[in-house]
Amino acid sequence: MSVRSSFLFVFFSLFTINSLAEPIDTLNWVGCGISKKAYVTDLSKAFEEKTNIHINIQGGGATKGIRTVVSGEADLGGSCRYQLPHDPREAGVGLSPVAWDALVVITHKDNVIDNLTLPQVYDIYTGNITNWKQLGGPDAPIEVFTRKSKFSGVGRTFRKLIFADFDKKLHSTRTFKSSGPLEKAIIESPNAIAITGISSARLRDVKILKLGGVDPSYENIKAGQYQLYRPLYITYNPDSAKIANVKKFIRFTSSAEGRRIMRANGTLPYREGISLVSLQVKQDLSAFRKGAQLSVETLNN
Repeated sequence: MSVRSSFLFVFFSLFTINSLAEPIDTLNWVGCGISKKAYVTDLSKAFEEKTNIHINIQGGGATKGIRTVVSGEADLGGSCRYQLPHDPREAGVGLSPVAWDALVVITHKDNVIDNLTLPQVYDIYTGNITNWKQLGGPDAPIEVFTRKSKFSGVGRTFRKLIFADFDKKLHSTRTFKSSGPLEKAIIESPNAIAITGISSARLRDVKILKLGGVDPSYENIKAGQYQLYRPLYITYNPDSAKIANVKKFIRFTSSAEGRRIMRANGTLPYREGISLVSLQVKQDLSAFRKGAQLSVETLNN
């Protein structure tokens, strides 16, 4: 073989190898930051190594994770809430539950308070408790940080479980567009309090409070001992041109390897917390009954 032939052989061999190493496809994922931290980032890396399909990850929140998938602007997404009923912007979206997340109360790491009851949380977010000394802490006003949108995954679930009212106006001293900035602000605010997801909160330098004396640990969430939890969903459009690859990723999340990656991140895979489904039904019924009772009381007053 001549020198020129040898050079061409090596060149085309390297070109072929490099071409095979490049992703054969790219999926665009948009969604809530909690889902991103809980499982998407690490799972997408492992998925690409296994299938050669790259997932481009963007944040934006649960609402964006649903609506951009419906509109076709994204191939799949992540949501920590269910779709809004009767909203055409969310109609037809597919939601596949893949993991469990807990809602947690977070404060500054130096806060002396370690535990709150649900009635105390209720009173903080209705403005009935406004000073840390009312909870056994220092004489300082409580800064209540909340998500701006009532449709956010955290905001909607919190309103359902605590107030049984999706439209409840919360007492708030500062609002944020997404969970990331809210969590970061807690780090810098000694007197602040906020609600967020355990999957992202555990990665921040904040204090995660117990609720009713129960720590939001992996074991307590799995056993149904912790009181505030919700599913995390992968969103998809059944009519997407890339639905075959989207379904491959969904199957990968529930595979043995996918579940192992979730557990390594401290996230409970949906299949392994299946007993929580019946508890979730009881939660929803309780919220419905609480909402009905509140409606009757409002009419009578």
